[in-house]
Amino acid sequence: MAKQTTVRLPDGLSDAAQTVARAKGTSLNQLIVEALEKEILSARKDKKFMEEARRLVKRDKEILDRLAE
Repeated sequence: MAKQTTVRLPDGLSDAAQTVARAKGTSLNQLIVEALEKEILSARKDKKFMEEARRLVKRDKEILDRLAE
């Protein structure tokens, strides 16, 4: 199921993104989805990023565990 969200883009970025989407024959929504998919794939391949993400998740779990006591 798809979720809807609002993204505030600066005017220049919004204009450029709409132009790129039209030139590619796609919607602005699809352009943004594809850009996010690429960014997430890149993050997953980045070892430093993943180490930091794991550290933060571990810290957050420890905090939640303490709150649940």
